[in-house]
Amino acid sequence: MLAKVLSAAVVGIDGYLVEVEVDIASGLPAFSTVGLPEGAVKESKERVKAAIRNSGYSFPSDRITVNLAPADIKKEGSAFDLPIALGILAATGVVAHHSHVDYLFLGELSLDGSIRPVKGVLPIAVKAREEGMKGVFVPKENAPEAAVVRGLPIYAASSLCDVVDHLSGLGEIDRFNMEPDQVFHAPAYDLDFLDVLGQESAKRALEIAGAGGHNIIMIGPPGAGKTMLAKRLPTILPSLSFKEALETSKIYSVMGLMPEGIGLITHRPFRSPHHTISDAGLIGGGQNPKPGEVSLAHNGVLFLDELPEFRKNVLEVLRQPMEDGQVTISRASSRITYPASFMLVAAMNPCPCGFLGDQKRDCRCTHQQIHRYRAKISGPLMDRIDIHLEVPAVPFKELSGDRGGASSEEMRERIAMARGVQERRFQGLPIRSNSRMRTSDLKRFCSIDGASTKLLEMAVDRLGLSARAHARILKVARTIADLEGEQDIKASHVAEAIQYRSLDREVSLY
Repeated sequence: MLAKVLSAAVVGIDGYLVEVEVDIASGLPAFSTVGLPEGAVKESKERVKAAIRNSGYSFPSDRITVNLAPADIKKEGSAFDLPIALGILAATGVVAHHSHVDYLFLGELSLDGSIRPVKGVLPIAVKAREEGMKGVFVPKENAPEAAVVRGLPIYAASSLCDVVDHLSGLGEIDRFNMEPDQVFHAPAYDLDFLDVLGQESAKRALEIAGAGGHNIIMIGPPGAGKTMLAKRLPTILPSLSFKEALETSKIYSVMGLMPEGIGLITHRPFRSPHHTISDAGLIGGGQNPKPGEVSLAHNGVLFLDELPEFRKNVLEVLRQPMEDGQVTISRASSRITYPASFMLVAAMNPCPCGFLGDQKRDCRCTHQQIHRYRAKISGPLMDRIDIHLEVPAVPFKELSGDRGGASSEEMRERIAMARGVQERRFQGLPIRSNSRMRTSDLKRFCSIDGASTKLLEMAVDRLGLSARAHARILKVARTIADLEGEQDIKASHVAEAIQYRSLDREVSLY
């Protein structure tokens, strides 16, 4: 007997349909799986065999062949357990052949027949709706993320018996539904910029960075508050749109990182990898390519603390995603592209000991040590960072005072206003923020008057700025003007933008 059951898998962050064909023929007892199965798929035969028997059904003592089509794409993961089991039961007549037509099945089977959650359900549900499926049977824990896809019936299954009874008409699995406010809701943050004492100039720079989506690096001694400031950046960024939330959630779904009971990730990601991370861990890759930290930070913030401590080859691979907003991983048999549009926030000390320029503590580093320390960050990488921010130690007077300055909510409102201006400006263009403007866009949207041109020319000549640094200054100046509600870029906006290129200066940081 031959039976066919539809399932699906993921390539990159997109789903594709997989037809699970099960053939049971006379012969010596055997169970073989073909169609380029990886380790977890090969092991499914033992789980399926035990799950069928422990659910009260008989397992055929014949030759069983399972084919996963298309057979030229590698299959991995445990999501094929449920469709393979249903295929065997359909081939033996337990499940009627017509009952599962145009339905899609996903799930890992426990030995007792219960269904465990799997990865990549959200992109698979998107694909199922595109293909016009009648419905998708998923593990109960994965139902919230699948229910995000409107117009697609979702059935949350707890066990193999429940699915078989539903298909046989002996029972019924209710459709899983979520209210719109359960799917997409405004995020709540425990952190606030009100908690940061002093550092008003740093808050101003972070507000500019958030308003234009600019990359930023903070340079200052230990304990100045660099990490504290960086962790609060997501609290002032605009809320994710539904499209952005869907993009981000698909990545987390593929990695199996979706929080339990959550349909969509509605807060902007904040990723802070340790400096011992490999280039594959940061960018993505591996034998079976997976998204890296830059993709997990998509539409959010990637924070690299102690930037010079990262290996140089790891930092250099950041250059392409910072420029293109995506990562392409090429292998002999495949080429996968992951989205990676993030804000880079980096932090570093001014020198190895951290006290260069400190008025109260002496720096113990030699000029050679300082040069070697800063040389770990290449010029091309630094050119791609729009804002260089000096974060000095906080005086005791400010530490002992009351909380002051703007709250995260107030800063977020100003940033939302500036982002609204940019959205109207770039309507019809593949650009979301000022930081993503191309060279042709600079001429159109960042024209400056004579005074600003003279000021910028003087800065370029004296600091020896590159063409890319020149473009970054114009983009930051455009954002400053947007924050102030100005249609034209003024000399004061350009002057402030130039001040945020401290690492380009040929003088000491302090």
